[in-house]
Amino acid sequence: MKRSLFITFLIVFNIVIDQLSKIWTRENVTRGSKTEIIGDFFTLHNVENSGAFLGMGSDLNPTMRAIFLLIIPVSVMAYVLYLIFKNKNLDTFSLIGFCCILGGGIANIYDRFMYGSVTDMFHIDLGGVFRTGIFNVADMSVMLGLGLLILGNFKKKEA
Repeated sequence: MKRSLFITFLIVFNIVIDQLSKIWTRENVTRGSKTEIIGDFFTLHNVENSGAFLGMGSDLNPTMRAIFLLIIPVSVMAYVLYLIFKNKNLDTFSLIGFCCILGGGIANIYDRFMYGSVTDMFHIDLGGVFRTGIFNVADMSVMLGLGLLILGNFKKKEA
């Protein structure tokens, strides 16, 4: 029971933090604007992304977009959710990683379903050394989750 509550809490926490940041952005940041947070290195935006990561798939027709950005991701996430509740032998890094990926994924799918697009707001540009596309908190959750899965995999190989 404790494990199930932990999983549920982590997923819901990721969704709530993401949705609160998107609500704040929609209400307080002018669409299409750019606001410096730390100079040009870290900026705040309000961009609606009708595609997936970095806008991929935004030019698909509505049927293909629904298949690739809603139906397939929901199916994969339902399967992963089933696996993490069923597999009691997952290491802590992998369990938390999967929860972050699920929370971020669910949050972005919710946006696509409710609004037809995902609100993105952050951009990092370290002057040619490192530069991101515009992203959101759900994207950060997914990336953190992937990092934890990789870390968990390395930890398994060390043991």
